[in-house]
Amino acid sequence: MDTEKRAPWYYLALLILAGESVFILPFVLQRVFRPTVLKVFQLNNTELGLCFSVYGVVALVSYFFGGPLADKYPPRKLIALGLWTTAAGGLYFATFPEFHYLQILYGYWGFTTIFLFWSPMIKATRVWGGRNSQGKAYGFLDGGRGLVGALFGTLGVLVFSWFMADNIESANLADSRFAFRKVLLVSSTIVAFVGILVWVFMKLPDRLEREIVLEKISMSQIGQVLKLPSVLLLMVIILCAYVGYKLTDVFSLYASEIMLYDDVDAAKTGAFLFYVRPVVGICIGIIADRSLPSYWLFVSFVVSFFGAMLFALGFVVDTSVLLFLFSILIVTSGIYAARALYFAVMESGRIPLVLTGTAVGLISVIGYTPDIFAGAAMGLLLDASPGLKGHQHVFYMIAGFSFVGALAAYRYYKLYRKDGKKIS
Repeated sequence: MDTEKRAPWYYLALLILAGESVFILPFVLQRVFRPTVLKVFQLNNTELGLCFSVYGVVALVSYFFGGPLADKYPPRKLIALGLWTTAAGGLYFATFPEFHYLQILYGYWGFTTIFLFWSPMIKATRVWGGRNSQGKAYGFLDGGRGLVGALFGTLGVLVFSWFMADNIESANLADSRFAFRKVLLVSSTIVAFVGILVWVFMKLPDRLEREIVLEKISMSQIGQVLKLPSVLLLMVIILCAYVGYKLTDVFSLYASEIMLYDDVDAAKTGAFLFYVRPVVGICIGIIADRSLPSYWLFVSFVVSFFGAMLFALGFVVDTSVLLFLFSILIVTSGIYAARALYFAVMESGRIPLVLTGTAVGLISVIGYTPDIFAGAAMGLLLDASPGLKGHQHVFYMIAGFSFVGALAAYRYYKLYRKDGKKIS
């Protein structure tokens, strides 16, 4: 099926815009504004990590049931619904609920962003990529999502600093809440608007849409997917890559606690990460399509391992801003490259296109379990050993999972390198 001629560029552009917008409220703002979030919600690192864990538990169930749903209904409708329901949660988020209600909200977001959204987005991206452009499709998706995240992060910093312009250093809880509420309301409005764009414009030709939708998903088809070695390996690969991605949340806090930046400068460090992601995603996607995505997936884990060890061994403490940012660049380049490529190898792994949603759901049940434990683990490591030592423990964790991910990626490369060769 030659999908490349029938799915236009603006289809991918809408996927990119939607693909990051839906995670702005649950995750992106916390990555950029972590010190501020802890302050305005009056949480410690462990409590925030437990909110992420509730999200992960709900997401775990949502992956399993949401995957087959993505093979039964058109992606456009599910993606738009996921965006609208997520934005509605943002309005409640802006009331600064106490810890227990915040956990419920994160559980709600686990449903809206995963059951309704995740598998349809991944399947729609594979449809756009066709047989020969999987690296480009997923590289552009993740790189573009990084750019959208960067723009949201920058906009959030601008809104926050605008309302805190006169008293950043001496701001009390009420001042910080007032400014951050504006960030949340602006973000929620934009997420809802993106849902409208998807509903109206992200359409496929009728014939193509019929080809990628099944009337019914049977247990035998689920069993067929589970028997594929590629599916089992991708469970491990994504789990290891996602641990690294989840723990990039630590960089803005590292800037605050170890580099002694103020809240705005720490947030700028978090926003810097989002500008690394689009460059890495787009470049690695183009490179991977010219050779083998599975090979570059292996290389990405190796890079993230050595980058994490720079921080774990204490080489990045009393450094200049440029050296600090360069060190971040190394570890995040490996993490973002792995993230951009792990679904790009599905085509070479002999996973049927029409069962992509089911396969993604099953893979994600294991692959995204870091949503349950990574945030809580990071919080426990940081709170148990305050200061530099706790941060070093977090980076040792990244390095360990990167090592295991490299082993699994190398096995995938050896199994499917012939299937991954580009067809002229």
